Amino acid sequence: MMDKLQQTLEALIFISVEPLTPAKMAEVLPDVPPEEIARALQDLLAAYENSERAIRIIPSAGGYVFSTKPEFDPPVRKLLQIERRKKLSGQALEALSAVAYHQPVTQAEIAAIRAVDSSYALHTLLENKLIKIVGRKEAPGRPLLYRTTEKFLAYFGLNAIEDLPSAEELKKLMQEENA
Repeated sequence: MMDKLQQTLEALIFISVEPLTPAKMAEVLPDVPPEEIARALQDLLAAYENSERAIRIIPSAGGYVFSTKPEFDPPVRKLLQIERRKKLSGQALEALSAVAYHQPVTQAEIAAIRAVDSSYALHTLLENKLIKIVGRKEAPGRPLLYRTTEKFLAYFGLNAIEDLPSAEELKKLMQEENA
């Protein structure tokens, strides 16, 4: 049975419009020691994982969100008439992967990696809030530096940028797909 702190965390995760981080939980619950929040959160995650419910709590973008279990995705999408995510163009995906794997990175560096102008793709990624400007490089002309956002992590179902597959993993996946 859940205690009051677990119920409170459950309510906070449920109502949050963005992934709820442990730091934000501590900010909302200043009278509760962070260790106690961490313990209650782990107990809550375990309770959902071990339940027969159709929903779960998953890590996303450094925080936690509610999600349906994968086996319930088709009927949920049908009920809500959800369209598949707006697909990014190949050019935008290439530019996004260049940012993700080389961040912080400049527009010129992205263009050099892709061997084509990337200004339109970067504009699209900025509009979709998948990348952001994080400063200027200490180089001639002081070009803008780009890096991925929390929305990027959530969009691709990653908890942290370190969760991106390595070059070796990508190569193996591509070989398997081509076989």
